[in-house]
Amino acid sequence: MNNEHWTLEIKPKKHLLDIDLKGIWRYRDLYRMYVKRDIVTVYKQTILGPLWFLIQPIFTTIMYMFVFGGLAGISTDGAPQPLFYMSGIMLWNYFNSAFSVSSNVFTANAGVFGKVYFPRLVVPLAGITSNLIKFGIQLGLFIAMYIYYYAVGANLSINWTLLLFPFLIFLIAFHAMSWGLIISALTTKYRDLTQLVAFGMQLFMYATPVIYPLSAAPEKYRDLIALNPLTPIFEAFKYSCMGCGSLDGSGLLYSTVFMLITLFLAVVIFSRTERNFMDTV
Repeated sequence: MNNEHWTLEIKPKKHLLDIDLKGIWRYRDLYRMYVKRDIVTVYKQTILGPLWFLIQPIFTTIMYMFVFGGLAGISTDGAPQPLFYMSGIMLWNYFNSAFSVSSNVFTANAGVFGKVYFPRLVVPLAGITSNLIKFGIQLGLFIAMYIYYYAVGANLSINWTLLLFPFLIFLIAFHAMSWGLIISALTTKYRDLTQLVAFGMQLFMYATPVIYPLSAAPEKYRDLIALNPLTPIFEAFKYSCMGCGSLDGSGLLYSTVFMLITLFLAVVIFSRTERNFMDTV
C-alpha cells in the first residue's frame, strides 16, 4: 500500500472556470517579490529616482493649463486649474500604468513563464500594487498643492464622499487590470494589436473627464461620455475634494458592475490563454 503524501500535485485543468485562486495565496511570497522587483527596476540607474514621478505630472499640468485652460478656455467648474488638472492626471496615470503592466503580462514574461510554473495572475496583481507607489508620490504632490490653495482661500469644498477614495482607487486598479488581461491574451496571437491599443489609449483619455468636467462636455456627447465606466470615478473624486464635478451613485454602481463583469471575463480568458500561449507568443 502506497502511503506517500505529495505536497504539490499538478493536474490538467478540467473546465473553463477551473481557476487556481488558492494558488495565488500559496505564492504570496512570489507576489511580494514581484512588487519589490517592479519598484527597484523603476528606480535603478536613474539619477532623480522617484522625482521623475513628480516632474512628469507637474509639466503635464502646466501644459494643460496653457492649452486647455488658456487657449481652449475649457471650464474647471470653479476649481483652481492646477488642482483640477493634477487630480485628473494623477488618476489617469495610475490607470494607464496599471493597464500597461497588465496588457504586457505574456509578452514581457514569456521567458519566465516558459521555465517555471506559478499562478500567472500573480504578475498583474503585483503590477497594480507596485504602481500604487508611483500613485502615492503623485498623491502627495496633489495634497501639498491642495493645502496651499486652501490656505490662500481658494473655493474648495471637502465633503464626506472623500471616504470613497480607497474604493475609487480599487475600481481604477481592477478596471485597468481586467482590460489589460484581455488585451494581453489577444496580443499573444495578434501582435499588431499592441500598436492599436497604444493609440486607442491616447484617444480614450479624451473620452474620460481628465481635462474637463462632465458638465463642460457638449450636451450631445455627454450621455456617451457617461457610458465610460471611468467617468463616474473621476467625477466622484473631483467632487469629493474640490466640490466640482458630480457624485452619481447610479454611475458608480454601473462602474462597479462593469468592473466585476469584465474582471470575470478577463480572468477566464487569461486562464484559458495561459495553457497554450507558449505556442504562439
